[in-house]
Amino acid sequence: MAWLTAIVLFAEAIGIALVNWYMGIVVDRQDMSLAGLDPAVMSTSSKVAGLVFGLYFAFCAVVALRVGLRGRAPSGPGRLLLLSAAVVHGLLGAFTVGLVGWGAFAFMMVVLALIVLVLVSYDPRETAVSDAKADGGPAGDGPADGGPTDGGPTDGGPSDAAGDEAAGGGKGAAPVGPPAPTAP
Repeated sequence: MAWLTAIVLFAEAIGIALVNWYMGIVVDRQDMSLAGLDPAVMSTSSKVAGLVFGLYFAFCAVVALRVGLRGRAPSGPGRLLLLSAAVVHGLLGAFTVGLVGWGAFAFMMVVLALIVLVLVSYDPRETAVSDAKADGGPAGDGPADGGPTDGGPTDGGPSDAAGDEAAGGGKGAAPVGPPAPTAP
């Protein structure tokens, strides 16, 4: 999923840079002003905007590629970059319906769906666990990690099965309440 998203975002980065560059050339050759704006300024701004958006989508593609290579959810700035790209594609999709047509809208929605799937397909808790294991810190509740071996409650809290169920582990065990009080 992340690989496909990276490929689509790279293609989109190249496409948007080329389209804006071409628009800049067209504006420059027509030598017409729009509401008194200088054609050279409009041409240059179109080319610069194409390069900026192209680099933006290329960075998003690099983040998606890293997700695909590492097999973990994006975190920190990479996650924010993909979230912003999802918002941009949602807005662009809304604008392209009226300006370009339903085909462009469908493309924007497909790219939006791919970005959202990259963001939600990978479990961020697995990323934290694998990072903790790589750093040598505690990563789980098994015997090798210093956790309980009998599956019973620890420190008066719920048992490991209930903790896994509450955390979304879903091992099929019913939640277990705290132990019954004992008589003095």
